[in-house]
Amino acid sequence: MNPDTPPPAAATPPTHTLRWDNEAETQAFAARLAQALHLKGGDAFIALHGDLGAGKTTLVRYLLRALGVSGRVKSPTYAVVESYELPALSIWHLDFYRFNDPQEFEDAGLRELFASPGLKLAEWPEKAVPHLPVADWDLFLRSTGEASRTVQLQANSARGVQLWAACAGA
Repeated sequence: MNPDTPPPAAATPPTHTLRWDNEAETQAFAARLAQALHLKGGDAFIALHGDLGAGKTTLVRYLLRALGVSGRVKSPTYAVVESYELPALSIWHLDFYRFNDPQEFEDAGLRELFASPGLKLAEWPEKAVPHLPVADWDLFLRSTGEASRTVQLQANSARGVQLWAACAGA
C-alpha cells in the first residue's frame, strides 16, 4: 500500500426511511418482517431505538403475533427479557430501559443469550453498550402523531441487508 494513499473509507451501512401513517401500516410492516425472518431462518438481532411512546413495543407485539406467538405478549421493562418458543424459532424480547450501568448486561448473564441462535429484539440497546454485538438492524422510531411513525432502518450486516431485501420484496 502506498503510504500517501489514504486508507479506504468504511462502508456506510445501507439506511432506509420508512413512514407508517397508522397502526395498520405498522402491522403490515411487522407481517412482512415476519415473512422475511421465516425465509432467512429467523436468526437476527434487531435493536429498537426511540423515545418512550415511539412504538418500539407495539412493533414487537405485531411482529410476535405475525410470527405465530399466541397468548399474552408482555413488555419486558421490569423483567428485562421475555422469551417465546415457537416450533422452529426461539425469540427473546429485551428491554434495557432500567439499566443504570452497562455492566448490568454482564451481571444478568445475557452474553450467552446473544451467542445462541434465534431472534433477539432489544429496546433501549444504547443502555447496554459496549456489551451488545452489532445489530443486524438498527431501527430508529420516532412518533409523528397519535399512530404515525417515521423509522430509519439501518442494515449493519450481510444478514441485515438480506433481511431488508426479503422484507422489502415481500
